[in-house]
Amino acid sequence: MLLLRHCRGLTRVDLFKTQRVQLLQGAALPVAVCAGSLCARWGSSHGGHKSGQYQRSHGPNWRHALAGLLAGTGAVLAYGLHHSQTEQAATTIVQPIAPASSLPIYTQDEVTKHRSVEEGVWVTYKGSVYDITEFVSMHPGGDKILLAAGGALEPFWALYAVHSQGHVLEILSEYKVGELSAEDRRKQQSVKSTDPYSTDPERHPALRINSLKPFNAEPPPEILSDNYITPSAIFFKRNHLPVPQVDPKSYRLQVEGVSGGAPLSLSLEELKTRFPKHTVTATLQCAGNRRSEMNKVKQVKGLNWGIAAISNATWSGARLKDVLLAAGYRPEVAQQTSHVQFEGLDSDVTGTTYGASIPLNKAVSEEGDVLLAYQMNGEDLPADHGYPVRVVVPGTVGARNVKWLGKIIVSDEESSSHWQQNDYKGFSPATDWDTVDFKSAPAIQELPVQSAITQPAEGAVVERSAEEVTVKGYAWSGGGREVVRVDVSLDGGRTWQVAQLQSSEKGQVPAPSPPPGRAWAWKLWELTAPLPPAAQELEIVCKAVDNSYNMQPDSVAPIWNLRGVLSNAWHRVKVTVKEDEEEQKLL
Repeated sequence: MLLLRHCRGLTRVDLFKTQRVQLLQGAALPVAVCAGSLCARWGSSHGGHKSGQYQRSHGPNWRHALAGLLAGTGAVLAYGLHHSQTEQAATTIVQPIAPASSLPIYTQDEVTKHRSVEEGVWVTYKGSVYDITEFVSMHPGGDKILLAAGGALEPFWALYAVHSQGHVLEILSEYKVGELSAEDRRKQQSVKSTDPYSTDPERHPALRINSLKPFNAEPPPEILSDNYITPSAIFFKRNHLPVPQVDPKSYRLQVEGVSGGAPLSLSLEELKTRFPKHTVTATLQCAGNRRSEMNKVKQVKGLNWGIAAISNATWSGARLKDVLLAAGYRPEVAQQTSHVQFEGLDSDVTGTTYGASIPLNKAVSEEGDVLLAYQMNGEDLPADHGYPVRVVVPGTVGARNVKWLGKIIVSDEESSSHWQQNDYKGFSPATDWDTVDFKSAPAIQELPVQSAITQPAEGAVVERSAEEVTVKGYAWSGGGREVVRVDVSLDGGRTWQVAQLQSSEKGQVPAPSPPPGRAWAWKLWELTAPLPPAAQELEIVCKAVDNSYNMQPDSVAPIWNLRGVLSNAWHRVKVTVKEDEEEQKLL
């Protein structure tokens, strides 16, 4: 039970009213507002009297839901965005309720005095003043929320569009204690907040947007399988932070932590000229690919990816192994260290950069094919894909393929990054946000076998007169395991047919089979089959098998997890068979 602290503003106004704010799918949230100071506070007596306490009941589920909504990074970033399927939805801004004239007026100097939990944590937003002291301990981003203490929220919220959602603004309104003075409001309006996303690159209009800020989008499934090598413009985009502006002339890649070696600093030109150039064709897949199917079982937290958060490209650059050797790495180092950490140049307002790590044996293996890539599909890396240099870790989840690479650290520990420690991990369907312990699960590295149907689309209509249906899709498995078969069913899995696999562009000479353990690229597949005579609806299903005979599970529910990652159940698409008009008349 959370206790409401006594309202400090009772002497100002005798008005007391109770309002209800709807939170998440209709959950009611009682809010007591009294005069200038808000009575609705979380069980702390800070800054107020202990007499006259009011109570409201909210269990831990509500606390976690609120935390998920207001989080700015990683696992909880996109909970409020999972319904956003278009750029318009992603950019919708809901204005806060107009201020009540009875609220007290504060100057910016008064607000600035409240910059700690001891003195109270006050912030301003669009001219209103909020006391968020009791929310600080619940903030999933930890002390980062204190960066805005005593000042405006706008520069910080600009990093994450989720904060502009209507329900978040309604929650903020509970903490409102007053209005900023007219003079200080004018000063704030005269200072234009810098949008950290204003320099993001242009994107292809065909991309289906899951989040605008940061930008996350996937291509339409029907064009995903048109090319064995995905054009860079429609290669899925997964950004956690604003795209950094990196000057290639001043760029330096730092390599540290090699026992017995000296720190190494490389320019882009040195990376290109000192080390042999290698090219690898490799598929990258987001850990959350096909998360939307898990949402249909039970809602999860994360961007609502469809089936196209996966793409295939050729990557060129220096081998990570060669660079580590130049920095002094020797085989005996492996006895002392076991991880290679990567830090990107993309950062949040605190200066915290995106980071991840991979096992050292993958990094230095001759068969690991880990690249410090500076080219994608034969051209300089596009800005969205890590220009000027990114890590490409074939066979490994996309989250470890750090973009805009700034630093490499050989270490005896994993990256301490949020995205390595508290995100991109799998859990039991029984684990919820009240019981989850991220330390108990290993970080995802290799991904399980995967396949999906790109054509026909869900709800498509097939003409009976066509007499047959063509089904297309992709298949891939992590860890360099080669997909050896894709089974396709037109009747929901009762009977099966084997699809034809494609490992190169159509019309080209088929690529030779990759060496064992180095099948980094996907297989496209296709099946043309007669329409079942009496069927009015087809439930098309696909499942892939890799060379270790790993197979996809038949349903989503047993693999559901609270983050919606590792979604690789049989993919199912229902289509309607349309009878010819003349045949219908005969019937």
